[in-house]
Amino acid sequence: MSAALHAAVPPPPADAITADVTAALAEDIGSGDVTAALLPDGPDIAYLLCKEDAVICGRPWFDACHRALDPDVGIDWRVAEGDRVARNTVIATLAGRSRALVSAERASLNFLQTLSGTATITADHVDAVRGTGAKILDTRKTIPGLRLAQKYAVRVGGGSNHRFGLYDTVMLKENHIRAAGSLAGAIHAARARHPSLPLIVEVETLAQLEEALLEGCTRILIDDFDAATRREAVRIARSAPFDGRIPLEVSGGVDMSTLRKIADDGVDFISIGGLTKHVRAIDLSLKLGPPPG
Repeated sequence: MSAALHAAVPPPPADAITADVTAALAEDIGSGDVTAALLPDGPDIAYLLCKEDAVICGRPWFDACHRALDPDVGIDWRVAEGDRVARNTVIATLAGRSRALVSAERASLNFLQTLSGTATITADHVDAVRGTGAKILDTRKTIPGLRLAQKYAVRVGGGSNHRFGLYDTVMLKENHIRAAGSLAGAIHAARARHPSLPLIVEVETLAQLEEALLEGCTRILIDDFDAATRREAVRIARSAPFDGRIPLEVSGGVDMSTLRKIADDGVDFISIGGLTKHVRAIDLSLKLGPPPG
């Protein structure tokens, strides 16, 4: 096991976690856990096993699931949020009521395996661009209802968050620019209506890039540029009179086979929808009884 990859990342507000957990337990337990009702409801212990290499993320949701059903449950974590662990590591032990332990099992594992999966794949991407100066961003392609949770997991994995929704950043794309009549017109309209919000402009040509650099914005998204055009875009943005003041972001056509090459071209940000969209859950299990060994 290795220490947390990055400084402690604040989780979402407690009421947001509670809302996630309340919905998950209601969905799973419904009118009652008919199988758990067969068990004698006495004190019991359990252990949480991670069956593969992973970055652990989602402890607040796991804890909240179990405490919702048994406020007195004891949860002894052997790893911190963000720790990278090896396969077959016991990462926590629990002591509580047997019925509550098994009733909370699935919901608690669903959160932990999903968020650990997001943190793990993010950490893999961050490792792949290490030393280039490029930062890994997520997108809005999240599981419905879990945006705050997944974006938190991206941060735990060492990535950074793109906009959270349609309300916190103005992002001008092809259709917005076309409707405004020109790229400059769209930028002017955005600045006039939302002067305090970040402004991201997507460009499709080097001519549009230069126009966006001249007009000014928070960040420029160069979408679907081939490698040669991408490198020329970096050269233009970093040369006088622009001098790298406006960072460049790449999105689209990014996977692990192309990621390092894109980062080596000198872009500042690489946004990847697959961090939260293509979720592969980490293999975890919660077993009643003492841990092995």
